[in-house]
Amino acid sequence: MTRKPLGSEINYCPNCGNSVTSEIPPGDNLPRYVCRNCSTIHYENPRMVVGCIPKHGGSILLCKRSIHPRLGYWTVPAGFMELEETLAEAAIRETWEEAKAKVILGPMLAVVDVTHARQVHIFFRADLPAAEFAAGHETSEARLFGLAELPWDEIAFPSVTIALKQLLKSPADGDNGVHLARAPRIRIS
Repeated sequence: MTRKPLGSEINYCPNCGNSVTSEIPPGDNLPRYVCRNCSTIHYENPRMVVGCIPKHGGSILLCKRSIHPRLGYWTVPAGFMELEETLAEAAIRETWEEAKAKVILGPMLAVVDVTHARQVHIFFRADLPAAEFAAGHETSEARLFGLAELPWDEIAFPSVTIALKQLLKSPADGDNGVHLARAPRIRIS
């Protein structure tokens, strides 16, 4: 008996409708859902969450979440990447959806592995050319914060804290590279 794969439970094959089993396929080292009828191996991979940190002058645009998880906490505009869109397109779309803001996307800033949630969070630098923004459908408030007034104790996710700290650190030490990190597990409410 092998352990079940991490992720969502699959009972039936999406290709043929027959029951699947949990097993380690030949040549693999992890349990997967396998359909013995059509021989399909169903791989589950991390989801991509993509966003940006919009800067306007010396301020950063944050969004207060109006949805769970972390309702009422501040975050940067970010969300799940859609099929058939690029990382850049996802970051720009999410910024418009959550903050009604048009940004000029800069280079990638941080990639954070959020293994306990089966996600990878990718953040870009972004320029907000005009202070024009509003709350989107998942946001109760959008606001510019000066660098000294960021609400650190009210940031929704560790990955956002990691990206914000990288943004603040980068200009001081001349580091414009991509920061790779692993987010700690937090209790989501």
